[in-house]
Amino acid sequence: QVQLVESGGGLVQAGGSLRLSCAASGSFFRINVMGWYRQAPGKPRELVARIASGGSTNYADSVKDRFTISRDNAKNTVSLQMNSLKSEDTAVYFCNAVYVNGEAWGQGTQVTISS
Repeated sequence: QVQLVESGGGLVQAGGSLRLSCAASGSFFRINVMGWYRQAPGKPRELVARIASGGSTNYADSVKDRFTISRDNAKNTVSLQMNSLKSEDTAVYFCNAVYVNGEAWGQGTQVTISS
């Protein structure tokens, strides 16, 4: 199984930046895809960005050119650099990992953008 621990959430003014990090631990052979999802109050969870082990990435249209996802395969970590933050980015952000035997989620970290 894979355990994910997120860090880096918080409160920031619109236009500011935050960096989220997530570290995976446990017993697994390889994590194929790591990513970030978010859920705002009253809305479904949505993909923010994901990155495969080979480095290919996908971004939600709403965050393209503002957010950058990166990962360190040797350390089993994934990070999300968020710039030019907007009030609509306010949500709980969840780390996600897809590996050979399943999928894991972190407990979530709150990101709040003040206008």
